Amino acid sequence: MKPRNQGKGKRDLHSGLFITFEGTEGCGKTTQCRRLARVLRSQRYQVLETREPGGTPLAEAIRRLLLSHSKTTSTIETITPVCEAALILAARSQHVAHVIRPALAKGMIVLCDRFFDSTLAYQGYGRKIDTAFLNHSHQFATEGLTPHLTFLLDLPIQEGLARRQKSKHQNRLDQESLDFHQRVRRGFIALAKQNPQRIRKLDARASPDTLETQIASMMTSFIQTVQATRLAHSTLKSIGK
Repeated sequence: MKPRNQGKGKRDLHSGLFITFEGTEGCGKTTQCRRLARVLRSQRYQVLETREPGGTPLAEAIRRLLLSHSKTTSTIETITPVCEAALILAARSQHVAHVIRPALAKGMIVLCDRFFDSTLAYQGYGRKIDTAFLNHSHQFATEGLTPHLTFLLDLPIQEGLARRQKSKHQNRLDQESLDFHQRVRRGFIALAKQNPQRIRKLDARASPDTLETQIASMMTSFIQTVQATRLAHSTLKSIGK
């Protein structure tokens, strides 16, 4: 990862890292994504913050369609689960091609607020769309892009929705049933169990400062592991020449 400032004390891992933040509504992942970006920039890493759905003008337009809870989208013509999934994947294709992959190629740390785990949790577990189909579609849309590390902020559903009710910016997902949100949470927990090396689950009931400290510590340890692994691979390649 290339540093923001060239020169003394620069931080460089030579290639980028893709880090995602996941969780149910109101879990605080957006706040923690921003806080980690601030920590990494203070350590002179070059960081890109982005989100899903969104990240490009076209993808942001799709986001507005998906999250709107106006009469046009919620009463006259509801968005079907398949349409919802297709729109999310279309937005992701644009996002990955125009934002994420170019940033990774420059050696940046990309921090993304939601990615494919949200698709599996919301559209797979929540909407009950076949997860094998979603996996195949994601591979097609992104050429198989997978995060290097994912922070999952887990929070009881009632607490998360109570936090969201205090927000001035309610969206379509905030109006979903309690049962839907429970299925989504179960989906995230299942994904964490299936991918223990990549997904780090944290208790989002902790204070924002506590979570920031935990995430920063995990990130530091992860970067050190990546550095050691890449150095070892580089050394082996040199020996093999």
